[in-house]
Amino acid sequence: MLRLAVATNAETLERIREPLEERGIDAIHVPTTERAQPLSEPLVDEPFDVGFVYPSRLMEGGVADALLDVPWVNDREAILRSRNKAGALARLGRGGIPTPESVYVSNPADQSGLRAAFERFEPPVVVKPNSTTRGVGIAKAHDLDSFLGLCDYLSLIHDFRVADDRSFLVQEYLPDARDFRAMVIDGEYVGAVERRLPSDDRAAGRWKHNVHRGAVATGVELPAEHRRLAEGAARELGIDWLGVDVLVSGERAVVNETNARPTVDAETKYESGFYDRFAALIRRTADR
Repeated sequence: MLRLAVATNAETLERIREPLEERGIDAIHVPTTERAQPLSEPLVDEPFDVGFVYPSRLMEGGVADALLDVPWVNDREAILRSRNKAGALARLGRGGIPTPESVYVSNPADQSGLRAAFERFEPPVVVKPNSTTRGVGIAKAHDLDSFLGLCDYLSLIHDFRVADDRSFLVQEYLPDARDFRAMVIDGEYVGAVERRLPSDDRAAGRWKHNVHRGAVATGVELPAEHRRLAEGAARELGIDWLGVDVLVSGERAVVNETNARPTVDAETKYESGFYDRFAALIRRTADR
């Protein structure tokens, strides 16, 4: 039985444990946060063969990486490549993958630069911290004053030296966009969900479709052109296990973000053979 160190104890672990066990892989949670770890002692009692995926906290991840000494499905470089939203969008754009029109702002930025960034778009604009997850900190600005106010707020936060990433994105707002999360394994599309807010929330003006903020993920059949878009994004970023967020507004489809630590949904929401491909990736990674 192959031993898989899983650096998360959320829904993903519960969903993958039994299907992987049926394929000869024992998925075991290895906590890397909220603990006091003597660096002269092993992190675990028994060795592991492979890890999934590199921990979200990079400092703790460095310790776990050293003490576990395993190859990772999505290593540190893959996590960083996806987490840097601006960097990922720049790579995708260079590779011909359609993305939202975006401006990257590195604080401190003067007001003339911020005004120029805002004026590139037809309001409203989306303001998005470059390293945010789960929709945290993303806001919409309908006019220049509210936009500059958001920028002031981000500048205050970035004054604190603990704020490691001091950059943010200004992006076009795509009205009435449908939000899809496509999963790609080894460059091949393996399924998708559509994330939608309840109708009452949409009527109240909410617009962010993150599941952690109340949206519901429903398995869907993604059109072939959108599948190719997700596969192209994974290819350009060179990431083996990737969630690709595709926004569809009218006739236009763009890759909005990627996630190298995506939550695994119920098996019924994916293509047949999903876990066979997942297990094959884990085994190939272990053989490195």
